[in-house]
Amino acid sequence: MRKVAVLLSGCGVFDGSEIHETCAALLALQKAGAQALACAPRGTQMHVVNHLAGEPAAGESRDILVESARLSRGEITPLTEVDPAGVSAVLIPGGFGAAKNLCDFATAGADCRVHPEVQDFLLRAQGAGKPIGAMCIAPVVLARVFGADLHPRLTIGNDPTTAEMVNKMGAEHVGCCADDIVVDVPNRMVTTPAYMIAGHIGEVFDGADKFVVKLLELCS
Repeated sequence: MRKVAVLLSGCGVFDGSEIHETCAALLALQKAGAQALACAPRGTQMHVVNHLAGEPAAGESRDILVESARLSRGEITPLTEVDPAGVSAVLIPGGFGAAKNLCDFATAGADCRVHPEVQDFLLRAQGAGKPIGAMCIAPVVLARVFGADLHPRLTIGNDPTTAEMVNKMGAEHVGCCADDIVVDVPNRMVTTPAYMIAGHIGEVFDGADKFVVKLLELCS
């Protein structure tokens, strides 16, 4: 059975991994006969957002790994303990946590820096020939890590401002609808827009199914 490292960034669309996208990816993996290995870096979230009020909660501080465990029902591995050689592929759900906790794209844009644990893990995974998939805004992490050297073809949907920043980091942005995917076969990368442009949860799940099937095909 193929094992896929699902790299989480917290829990909740505004400050962590997007819950619908994560669940869609996990279900798609299970349907495809793959095993998900939830993992996350250690460290303090950029901030904690009150999702009811839609604004940062004053005085709160939470750990990325601890919050990510909410999504995996408590079964999660610190990213530093995951050996890329022991997984078949890597999958990164979206949510603002990808742009706030896995990197600081939310504040720094194309000049962003990637969390050191995430950068190291992704470089080692790619170096070992492991396919990497990213959903929603998470492809900006791949653009930052691999853009200058590999120039991967990626999508975040159709937002021109974000697409321009993806290109500025050295990747090639490709426009894409919510329930479709963009595949870069030479670099073994798959991306899908999900809630960057999806109008409802069904589009997210449809895109996740295609996304996971192709990610697993690239494992061959």
